[in-house]
Formats: sequence, C-alpha cells, structure tokens
Amino acid sequence: MSLSLPDLGWSSFFAGQCADATGRPFRIAEVHRDRLTGLSPEGEATLICGAGLSTGDIAVGDWVLADAAGRITRLLDRRTEIKRRAAGTDAQAQLIAANVDVLFLTSSCNADFNPARLERYLALARNAGAFPVLLLTKADLSEDARDYTQRGGRLDPMLPVLTIDARNPADLAQVAAWVRPGQTAALLGSSGVGKSTLLTGLTGVEAPTQGIREDDAKGRHTTTARALRRMSNGGWLIDTPGMRALRLTDAEKGIGAVFGDIEALAQSCRFSDCSHETEPGCAVQAAIATGDLDPARLDRWRKLHRENARNSETLAQARARDKDFGKMLRRVKSDLKGRKGH
Repeated sequence: MSLSLPDLGWSSFFAGQCADATGRPFRIAEVHRDRLTGLSPEGEATLICGAGLSTGDIAVGDWVLADAAGRITRLLDRRTEIKRRAAGTDAQAQLIAANVDVLFLTSSCNADFNPARLERYLALARNAGAFPVLLLTKADLSEDARDYTQRGGRLDPMLPVLTIDARNPADLAQVAAWVRPGQTAALLGSSGVGKSTLLTGLTGVEAPTQGIREDDAKGRHTTTARALRRMSNGGWLIDTPGMRALRLTDAEKGIGAVFGDIEALAQSCRFSDCSHETEPGCAVQAAIATGDLDPARLDRWRKLHRENARNSETLAQARARDKDFGKMLRRVKSDLKGRKGH
C-alpha cells in the first residue's frame, strides 16, 4: 500500500522549509551505525549521511531531504525533540525520537510504579512539547488497579491516565484513539512494563519478549533499537529500549510545568532567593506545614533541578567544575599535611 507524505506525518511546518531546497523528503524509520532507513511515498529506502551530518545527528521520526543516490542533503527542523543526557562524561545529549505528537509514559500496576521516575518522564514530555499520556499496564494482574490510577492522576491533574491490559483489544483501542492518522506517538518506560506487547497490539508487528520473571513481574524484553512502525489506525509508533537512567538535560521548562504548584508557591515567598528551608515567610514550607504539599515532592523537585543544571553543562563547564573541585581537594590535603607538620 502506497502512502502519501501526509500519511507519513508531513505538514506545512516541513513543507515551508523546502521552498529553495532540492531533494526528496524521507521520514526516518530506523537509525543504524552507518546508514538509515527512510520512508517516502515510493516506499522504503536506505540512506547515507551527507551535508556534514552523522547518524548521531539524526533521530527516528526526523524528516530529511536526500538526492537520487540516497545521500542526505538536509535535516529539516523538528517540531518536537525527545532527548536525554548521554551516558558517560562527555556532556552530550542523546536523541531519543523526533517529531513526536504523543508520548506514552508507560509503567505498570506493580512494583515498577515509581512517582519520581514518572515525574521525570513527564518533565521530558512537557519540555519537548509532546502531549503526555500515562499508560498503566498489567491491570489484569493487579489486585487494585484503581489505586494505581488515582496515584497516577496525582502526578498532574491534566495528565490522562489509562489503566490497561495490553492484550485486550478494547484497551488497545483506547490507547490508539490518542493518535490520529499521520500523527506519531512514542513509548517511553523502563524494561518489562509491556511496551513490546503494546507495540505488537497497536501495529501488528511482533516484538520479541522473553516472558515474565517471577521475582519482579517484569517482562524480559529484547528491544535494543528505536524504530518507526505504522499503527493499525494510520498513526505511527516509536518503541524505545527500556530506560531507567533517564538523565534530563536542558529541561528547565519541563520541570517547571510538572511542578507548577511548587513554582507558584515560590513566587509568594518573602525572599526572591528563598531556598525553601528555614527562611521566614517561605510559602513552600507553609504549604508543607498545612499539609497542602508533600515534602517528598519538594525533595524530588529539588533533585530534578540540581540534576538538570549539572546535565545541562557544556563539556567546558564540566571540565572547569571538575578542575576547581580537584584544586579544592589538593588545597585541603595540603592544609591537613601542614597541620600535621606542626
């Protein structure tokens, strides 16, 4: 079946970037080490990087222009960008997906449910401009799935929460309804929450799993790469490898949106530089005292802000900070040595 550009997610946003450009548009479906898979109305094609680009600069879901030889000549601007701080110490961002309309934050109705992790996912979605929907899987295995629904709803009163069995066609239809034809969704969650089962149910593409571990009720998934798959209703779905270590970067806006209650309270503090600890006139601590704010939520807000500031450092800033820290340690050791000599 042939697909039109709008079927693939093309819009005036992308068309407006091509007025003076040459080459055919392709939607990136897979990114490999030295090549990419692109989709166009003519079908699937293997693409290679040109124009000074590398495969690390391109994400699944991106739109590119390529010449007749399949060489990419231009990477089009993104409507949304899902990224995290890469592992290691090189202070670089790692692209997860691009041009995502709906981000399915996926957890399950068991021990995997973790408010701190879900707030982190939610901040990522808000920062990227993607619409978040919380999917709580394995409702059929839970003794009280409604409790998880209520806990999920407390994360954000505007967050849609679906408590589902990923193998139930009626539940899958509820999920699919959030993605219209031509729109793109992505599944984000830790390993074993049922993302591969959801992918299979929503796209018909078999995703390999290794069953369920008895000790922690998690599926053993083998998803190792991102790919763009067509949903049965005409939408698109990007599955992502399970990730527990989602390190936010440049996510100040997203954190502010998720913790809007705390940010609003902070505006009423007596001092503009209030640390919300022991200062007089602290509206945040006043809300904790009256029971209107959970102190654990304040702790999570602080942690995400600290982490985001650290992860958003440039490589030069990170090196300068480490250098200053090293100097301080050497100074302390020198002082201690001098005192012992006396």
